[in-house]
Amino acid sequence: MQVHEIRTWTDGEIEGRLEEAYRELFVLRGEKAAARLEDHNRIRIVKHNVARMKTILRERELSAELVGGGEAQ
Repeated sequence: MQVHEIRTWTDGEIEGRLEEAYRELFVLRGEKAAARLEDHNRIRIVKHNVARMKTILRERELSAELVGGGEAQ
């Protein structure tokens, strides 16, 4: 999953895929604990994808605050 690909998704799509990634990570960790995990690198890949998606969501959130004038604190 590439960053430029994620940037084309809507926020809703990213949030949905984030939820799927968290579920997959949960399953992978369970398989690892049960010593049934065949591709140990998959955990790393999923975690990196989660980080990419969360970063893009945060970038959008910050840019919306800049455009909107930010919130009063």
